[in-house]
Amino acid sequence: MATDYDAPRDTGDESSDDSIEALKSRRDDKQSSTVDVEPEAAEGLELPGADLSGEELTVRVVPLQEDEFMCMTCFLVHHRAQLAGEDKNGQPICRDCAS
Repeated sequence: MATDYDAPRDTGDESSDDSIEALKSRRDDKQSSTVDVEPEAAEGLELPGADLSGEELTVRVVPLQEDEFMCMTCFLVHHRAQLAGEDKNGQPICRDCAS
C-alpha cells in the first residue's frame, strides 16, 4: 500500500482530552480473559502449574565429546573453538564468560 508522506499527520490532540477512567474502560473492553482454542488442539495444551508427577520423561544423554568442554562459569557445553582460557582456579572458561 502506498503511503502519502505529504499528507497532514494526525497529531492526536483529540485523544489527550480523554480521562484516565475512559482510557481504562476502553482497555478493559478490548482485553478478554478467555482463550479461543479448538477442542482438538486443547488436548495437547499444558497449563502452567499442571501436575506432571505421573509423566515419565526420556532424554538421551550424550557424553562430552573430545572437541567440547564445559564452561565452569555458565556450565554450558561449548565447542573447543569457544575456549577463552582458564579462570584463576584453572577451570575452562568460554569466550562469553571471559568478556
